[in-house]
Amino acid sequence: MLNRLVHHLRNSGQFSKRIKKRYETFWLDSEAEHIRNTPMSQNDSIEKWKAAPYWQRRLSNKYNAREFAKMHGCQVPDLYWKGADIETIDFSKLPPYYVIRPTVGHSCNLVFVMDNGQNLFDKKHYQHDEIKAILKREITKNQSLEFLIEEFLKTEDGLYTIPTDYKFYCFNGEIACLYAINRLSPKSGYGTFYDENWNQLKKVQFNYPPIANQKAPACFKEMVETAKTLSKSYDMFVRIDLYATSKGCVFGEFTPTPSMGMNFTSFGKKLMIRYWDKYCCGYI
Repeated sequence: MLNRLVHHLRNSGQFSKRIKKRYETFWLDSEAEHIRNTPMSQNDSIEKWKAAPYWQRRLSNKYNAREFAKMHGCQVPDLYWKGADIETIDFSKLPPYYVIRPTVGHSCNLVFVMDNGQNLFDKKHYQHDEIKAILKREITKNQSLEFLIEEFLKTEDGLYTIPTDYKFYCFNGEIACLYAINRLSPKSGYGTFYDENWNQLKKVQFNYPPIANQKAPACFKEMVETAKTLSKSYDMFVRIDLYATSKGCVFGEFTPTPSMGMNFTSFGKKLMIRYWDKYCCGYI
């Protein structure tokens, strides 16, 4: 009984309702996948990017999101390979450190953070044929899916390790908060919330236990500017994931329905709604 009550309190309220409504509007639509998976280029005009209902759906394709970020002058990881014909991947030409991720997905599913044959996310070693078999199996399930093989970004200290996630909750150019997560795996880690001046905030979500004495990254000012620039162009609420690397701030991805609006604290829900009503009033 108590668990059901806690679940209800965490997953109810106006913010949760708005996120669920957005999900239904974005994805329970016959044109949704076509809009998301139509390839776009950084050289396309902004008018072409926005020439679709709820055009932000294009940016839920991670390749399109890269191109959109590049169009706005943001750094992205180097791209080694892109496609659906998995047999054309030549692993002999890849460096010992690289990242594989799908163009569509969430929660780090099907992401390989490779360090000399080991996926740092699950601590398992993979032969190249094993990776190919996994990717090909997913392609058969979704003909619109592609995979990206990208640069493994080094930390500001020059290390190859699972990077700290910096998740900016943004409203049309305004930052409500950011979540700095020292990730141990796709579903474990420690994290603390901050404002855009790196002042610690109360917990906004229940996802990870807090960690003390996090230091702002050296490129934090650049990260704040990047988040605001991309958010302003996105128009409506979105979470923007960025990384602090040896070459500065690097774009990760856009998340329009973070956690499906679930697991937010009372403080977090009020914060999100206050920013939504002030800076994105009338937007889905």
